[in-house]
Amino acid sequence: MKGLTILGSTGSIGTNTLRVVRGLPERFRVVALSAGSNLDLLAQQVREFAPEVAVVGGADCVEPLRHRIKAAGHAAPLRILAGAEGQTEAVTLPEVDFVVSASHGVTGLVATYEAVRAGKSVALANKETLVAAGELVIEAARSQGAKVLPIDSEHSAVHQCLRSGQQHEIRRLILTASGGPFLKTPKREFASITPEQALRHPTWRMGGRITIDSATLMNKGLEIIEAHWLFGLGSASIDVVIHPESIVHSMIEFCDGAVMAQLGVADMRIPIQYALTYPERLPLGETPVNGNTLRLDILAARRLHFEKPDTRRFPCLELGRKALEKGGAASCALNASDEVAVEAFLSGKLQFPDIPNVVEATLAGMPDVKLSSITDVLECDQEARRRAWDVAGTISTRSIV
Repeated sequence: MKGLTILGSTGSIGTNTLRVVRGLPERFRVVALSAGSNLDLLAQQVREFAPEVAVVGGADCVEPLRHRIKAAGHAAPLRILAGAEGQTEAVTLPEVDFVVSASHGVTGLVATYEAVRAGKSVALANKETLVAAGELVIEAARSQGAKVLPIDSEHSAVHQCLRSGQQHEIRRLILTASGGPFLKTPKREFASITPEQALRHPTWRMGGRITIDSATLMNKGLEIIEAHWLFGLGSASIDVVIHPESIVHSMIEFCDGAVMAQLGVADMRIPIQYALTYPERLPLGETPVNGNTLRLDILAARRLHFEKPDTRRFPCLELGRKALEKGGAASCALNASDEVAVEAFLSGKLQFPDIPNVVEATLAGMPDVKLSSITDVLECDQEARRRAWDVAGTISTRSIV
């Protein structure tokens, strides 16, 4: 039985992970749950899964969580920790074999890095970890013999396709993108796009930032960087195609011309369970919330469409590629500035087309340095955020004038 720590247990990936665990009680034991401030849901999870440790976002949440747990009648022993230090303790506990890293932003970066350094296997749903600190994390994983398994549907698809070949036999990776809600929207209408419209993803139900990143195609720029660190390929060997049906989750073209694709319904429990049970495959029998079967109906799919992304309308995709090619602090700054730009858009301070402008201007002003430690990464992240808010403020002021 594997002992699990779940970072981001109250988010979409975290709750789906617990659905997988619920269906495989003989395989997994929840040792620790970590969340931010959704204390009501965290208290429910603690009552059901009885972890030894719960971690909250800040010290001010400790007593409110304790009160909720007591009110729910949960009597099992529980330690409540807080912040990054609490997360790090939760992932390095001796009882923990596997860490699911699904916390928002760079919140779980330090804990994920420390989990890898401690030799824990990590199922990674947090894009920011590899985008901001990929070199450090992968080096630590190699030195400690720790597995880093992707939960992102695209990278999970690549991982699964690779079981039919070797890394050195790859000609290129082909990551698929739904295209988001504005695939056919004329660029002249982008300025009138509202946050409410941008948050309506046509396929997946996700958190705010990742949904906006899907609308701008920044998510694919970030995934190019992730794929580089996960699979050891350069930018020129990683392509992106638009695939609105979201049935083909990614493909590999091998050196002999064979193309392997992973197809499936759009349900995150499939890549989650794949990562948790690898190298086995186990039945996933529960039906999704929408009532559809987890089995893909090829006949119902009928036609699959693919097209080249329009980087003039969606420049964030190429910004991600350029950051990877530049190296050093660029990817970390890309991630931080995008998070700021998305926050500014969602709060009404920026228009939709301003998002790539903030990112590009921030990257242009960042020093070209190598990040040699997690401290360097965190300092770069903070500096990029400061610069991005300055840029966003300038653009916002200009728009108002």
